[in-house]
Amino acid sequence: MIPFRLALALGLFAAPLAAQAADWTVDPAKSRIGFSGTQVGAPFKGRFTRYDARIDFDPAKPDAGKAVVLIDLTSAETGDKQRDEALPQADWFNTSKDKQARFEATRFVAKGGDAYDAVGTLTIRGLRKDVTLPFTLTVSGGTAHAVGHLDLVRTDYGVGQGSWANDSMVALQVGVDIDVTASAKSGG
Repeated sequence: MIPFRLALALGLFAAPLAAQAADWTVDPAKSRIGFSGTQVGAPFKGRFTRYDARIDFDPAKPDAGKAVVLIDLTSAETGDKQRDEALPQADWFNTSKDKQARFEATRFVAKGGDAYDAVGTLTIRGLRKDVTLPFTLTVSGGTAHAVGHLDLVRTDYGVGQGSWANDSMVALQVGVDIDVTASAKSGG
């Protein structure tokens, strides 16, 4: 039904900032890792309510930046009880075997203006794929705000097994949306 990650958001840290902080703290109250898809022709959206992000970024060396986002797949919610109960099951996220999705950015690339790419890997259900998360970044003082979107094919990550492995009921393409606010850790 819906993978993503997310989290992904972490491109945040590729922007030239005035502060020389290398470590960033994500503000969960001001951040969101969401996903979107289509089921029986009707679009739906959801989000992950629990995740953890470790971000190490030196504005003088964006290509040396790194981030790891761990998303608790059991925290997926769409507002539809039947869908929300199905997502942790073996046909979808199979959280009894692996409760986390992992996005690991191994570098950031400045694309000009406020546009960036977070380059790395996304792992869901033990399947790891290279991904590039495009995002825009604004920085004000020691606070960074990143917004990005990534399209994925859910079956590339084993999401949707058995009769769900095709697009007859749930579209194969899903979107991952990030809206992340982070602040420079003091003492960095």
